[in-house]
Amino acid sequence: MQIQTRQGPAYGVARITLAGNEPVRVESGAMMTMSTGVTLAAKAEGGIMKSLKRAALGGESFFVSTYTAPANGGFVDVAARLPGDIVAFDVTSATPLFIQKGSWLANDTNVTIDTQWGGFKNMFGSEGGFIIRAEGQGPVVFACYGALEVWDLQAGQSLTVDTGHMVAYEGTVSMNIRQASGGLMQTFKSGEGLVFDFTGPGKVWTQTRNPNELLGWIQSMMPTGGATSGGSIGGLFNRA
Repeated sequence: MQIQTRQGPAYGVARITLAGNEPVRVESGAMMTMSTGVTLAAKAEGGIMKSLKRAALGGESFFVSTYTAPANGGFVDVAARLPGDIVAFDVTSATPLFIQKGSWLANDTNVTIDTQWGGFKNMFGSEGGFIIRAEGQGPVVFACYGALEVWDLQAGQSLTVDTGHMVAYEGTVSMNIRQASGGLMQTFKSGEGLVFDFTGPGKVWTQTRNPNELLGWIQSMMPTGGATSGGSIGGLFNRA
C-alpha cells in the first residue's frame, strides 16, 4: 500500500495505491474515485456492538467499507467531509495513535480502529469524552478542517491546544484538560473555554480551523422565531 496526498491544504485528497488483491478499510462515504476492477464490501466491522460503539460514541459510521484491488492492482481516492488537509501516518505496534472523532478516513487492514473512552477529562472537549484509537502496524489516513500542523514534542516539552483545534496525538504523549483562563467570567470575556495540555515525547496534530466555531457561526446566522433575514443563511433557505 502506498499513499500520496494532493490538493492540500484546502481540499485534500489521498490516493491509496493497492497491490494485487490488497484490501484497505475506508470510512463509509469517504471514497471519491477508484480504479476499474476494485471491489467494495461494506459491513459492521468487529460485530454489531463494536460498530454501534464506533458510530454512537466515536462519531464514525456504523459500516466500514473494505475496498480490494484486482489481481493487477488499483487505487482508491478518499476525501473528508469538511475542507481541509489529509495526512497518512504509519502506526507501529509499540505506539497507538489517538484521533478525534470524525477525522479518521482509512487504514491498512493490519491496523485496528476502535472507540475508546478518553476519561471524564475529555467530556467537555470537542471529543465528547470518546476518541478513536488506532493500533497495530501500518498506515492510517486522517483529515482535518483547515490546514494541518504537526508538533514533534521532545521529552518534557509541552504544548497547549484549544480543544476544537486538536486532531490527533501519539500514544507516547500525555494529555490533560483544563480551563484556558481562571473562572467563568474570564472564560466569557476571553471567548476561550477548555484547552488540552500535551507533554512529549511524541507528535501532536492540530488544525487551523475549529469545526465547533463553524457550527456556532451557522447557528447564529439562522433566523429565530418567525423572523427571516435576507442576508442570512436561513434567508437563503427561505427564498429557495
